[in-house]
Amino acid sequence: MHVFLETERLILRRFTENDADALFELYDDPAVMKYLNGGQPADRTEIVTLDLPAFLGYYERFPGYGFWAAIEKSTGDFLGWFHFRPRPQDPLDEPELGYRLHQKAWGKGYGTEGSAALLEKGFTELGVTRVTAFTMTVNERSRRVMEKLGMRFVRTYFEEFPEHERAPGSEHGEVEYAITRDEWLASAAPGAREPSDQR
Repeated sequence: MHVFLETERLILRRFTENDADALFELYDDPAVMKYLNGGQPADRTEIVTLDLPAFLGYYERFPGYGFWAAIEKSTGDFLGWFHFRPRPQDPLDEPELGYRLHQKAWGKGYGTEGSAALLEKGFTELGVTRVTAFTMTVNERSRRVMEKLGMRFVRTYFEEFPEHERAPGSEHGEVEYAITRDEWLASAAPGAREPSDQR
């Protein structure tokens, strides 16, 4: 197991080809996918031929960036994933942060915990200067996580999606949040941003 980082309750590790079933279970939950594609059923073939190869390809091409399987330390359960990588149109030092977690992990602070650890690693070890995050305007749970992380609202924007992939509330658009390294450093008390021994 190639561990990328650890938090108090989570291990974030590299994906392997053996994770197809775990991803399928995650993607096949309509509640998990509600704000992503309207809760459409998952396609295992797409996961095996597109999603997993894309995940695995990141590790060698972009050291320090990629998609990370989130494992609950106390149980060893696969909880979902976090991603931390620049979008194709963005500079390499401005990655996007995101995550997708099973319902059983909701409401327990895992999204905030994993995201905070990635921000810390990015700003203290990877030379990151700015981090962005995106979600639907109506996805209040994700927006609260972004705000807890100290990220600020940047804009609302609208994208076109196929009719069958439109999620409830898509007419209200998407939102972008962001935080710079300077903002992240300033948001903590003195000494609070020292790298943790656990990571």
